[in-house]
Amino acid sequence: MQLPAGHDLPHTRARTVHWLTTAAALAVVTGAAALVQPSNATAAAEAGAPAGRADAEPPAASPGPDPRAVEYPLECGPVGTVVTERAGTDLDADGVGETVAVVRCDAGSGTPPSGMYLIAADAGPGGTPAVAETLVDPREGMTVDALRAEGDAIAVRLTGYSSADVPRCCPDLRREVRWEWRDGRLVPLAVPGSGAAAQV
Repeated sequence: MQLPAGHDLPHTRARTVHWLTTAAALAVVTGAAALVQPSNATAAAEAGAPAGRADAEPPAASPGPDPRAVEYPLECGPVGTVVTERAGTDLDADGVGETVAVVRCDAGSGTPPSGMYLIAADAGPGGTPAVAETLVDPREGMTVDALRAEGDAIAVRLTGYSSADVPRCCPDLRREVRWEWRDGRLVPLAVPGSGAAAQV
């Protein structure tokens, strides 16, 4: 039914008392809501963090030692050594980083064999870095590349030569090797299906 012009429905007629009552009720509800909010809401808002989250991200591991500041068990004569690859890691998750370094003699030509070493620093601030473990001995005659360090594991690719007759351009031995931190030490694991075996 359509009402004649100029007529309102009874419940749409505004009364001053009605609006004042509604405003007072809204004020009471808003104040009550502010009083009953969770106790950690204010602290979380002040800290800029989501309410109810008490945990924090664990501190990042300190960077591993500089591998250039270490003396390596390599016989290189007057040419010295060069670090060809490095990777930082925290194998034992103690918050103190280690460094894995691939090192060879700094020869002007050819491809000298690589050594790979785990570098750690002495305990305490300003500890002296040193070789903690030899992972690949250069006397094995292998070249180390594709170094990867992730969490408690290290992986590399080893290439080498089965005899002196193999051209130096074309290594015929290839092996992917992985080390995992187990019971306080790195354990080498050969990755299956990666080509001719190389002794590690």
